[in-house]
Amino acid sequence: MTHRTLVRALLTSAVLAAGVMLAGCDSDQISLAQNAKANQPVPPKLVAAMTEKDMDMQSPILVRLFKQEAELEVWKQNRSGQFALLKTYPICRWSGDLGPKVREGDRQAPEGFYSINPSQMNPQSAYYLSFNTGYPNAFDKALGRTGSQLMVHGDCSSRGCYAMTDEQIAEIYSLGRESFFGGQKAFQLQAYPFRMTPVNMAKHRNNPNMPFWKMIKEGYDHFEVTKQEPKVDFCERKYVFDAVKAPGATRDPVFDASAKCPAYVIPEEIASAVHEKEQRDAADTAKLVSKGTPVARLNTGIDGGMNAVFASKIPEGNTGLSEGGDSQALASMSLARAPGTIPGTVNPPKPNLAVQQEEPVVATTSSTPVATPSSAGTRVASANASDKSAADKSTSDKSEGFFSSFARKVGIGGTADASKTTAPAPVAAAPAKPKVAEAKPQSVVRVAPKAEPKQAAKPAPKPQVTTAAAAAPAPTSSTSSTQLAGSAPVVQTNSFDTRFSAVK
Repeated sequence: MTHRTLVRALLTSAVLAAGVMLAGCDSDQISLAQNAKANQPVPPKLVAAMTEKDMDMQSPILVRLFKQEAELEVWKQNRSGQFALLKTYPICRWSGDLGPKVREGDRQAPEGFYSINPSQMNPQSAYYLSFNTGYPNAFDKALGRTGSQLMVHGDCSSRGCYAMTDEQIAEIYSLGRESFFGGQKAFQLQAYPFRMTPVNMAKHRNNPNMPFWKMIKEGYDHFEVTKQEPKVDFCERKYVFDAVKAPGATRDPVFDASAKCPAYVIPEEIASAVHEKEQRDAADTAKLVSKGTPVARLNTGIDGGMNAVFASKIPEGNTGLSEGGDSQALASMSLARAPGTIPGTVNPPKPNLAVQQEEPVVATTSSTPVATPSSAGTRVASANASDKSAADKSTSDKSEGFFSSFARKVGIGGTADASKTTAPAPVAAAPAKPKVAEAKPQSVVRVAPKAEPKQAAKPAPKPQVTTAAAAAPAPTSSTSSTQLAGSAPVVQTNSFDTRFSAVK
């Protein structure tokens, strides 16, 4: 009996050892599901969707990301060999601006084509679960772009990443895990600023990133017309899609992102279909431009975006650079169920004040004594040293009240009468000006002097009633404009910095 037990134990050990040896080329599979979080099964609803769409559980996947729409798509190969859309996930948070990542620390979420292999899956992530995007790729490196640890992860917290909720990343992770178990060596990640439609290309036609976006749109079009994962290569610091060896060549072309492109061709059926799509899109874009499609605003200092379904669940939430940020859209989404738990540490994008105010007021030290429009369309309110004595006198007059000031100037009444009429002084609202200035962002410099409450001893100006009366409303107008320009709330840094040391 003891002999049989020993033999069984030895056989079991041999089987396990053989399994590890067989998995040597893909040993990362062992780490894909080493804890409960990473080993969660694919949800039954997704399994049912796969069955309906004629997909196998372990067939290959492909992921597409869109910043402006704040959406992540998971595509899966069906039994006919083509990729079909399995599910679209709203992105909880992405950071930076529309455009590619350029350098370490710029907070940009990357754009382009990346490859995700099992070693990039992180079941031990501090943000529930994650996978590394693979930035920088060969194209990024050829341009000298820097950055590291750019992830798709949970916790809805981003500093250069694409952040989902924990529940969402658990599903996405399980789909990637099963595709690796099914034999897929790596799945493709395509990251875009927006859906590459004629409408969006027309809106962003003046963006300095447009040459890069047109280049990656070619890969977008390859996937759209073939529903196959495009083969990606790099040469001469540009992307090349679906390249094969030229007729008569004896070997496949060798690509180097920094070197001259080798001889290659694109299969005729793909090249012609892509060309036709590009022609249609270019014609539609030209029509939209000719009809006066407005140009999208460039970045106004907003850090990234958030899908409206999440922004609608947060007090004073905002979608930032993503779509659906108006109050009506957020109100319509408020009753929709959020796809996952939104942590209390979430840091939503700042509101777009440029939409609310076309001409922000900026305090400056110009010698111009009144607010005048600048050449850039921004109203500039000035206050220099020569204005200080006049401001002090005006403050003194206002603190006495209109009637007492008038009586003192024309020589009737005395100090007792002036003290009786000081009650209406707060109506002038002069003391409120410093409070508004404190709420401004750091880029706005407050140069107006503080109002001194006791200035009655100063010599009075010439008795000119119309001047004192006309000066009273001026601070009110300036204050209201200044309050709009500086009303952006200061949001504290979220928990990402304190829990994750890597700089994006």
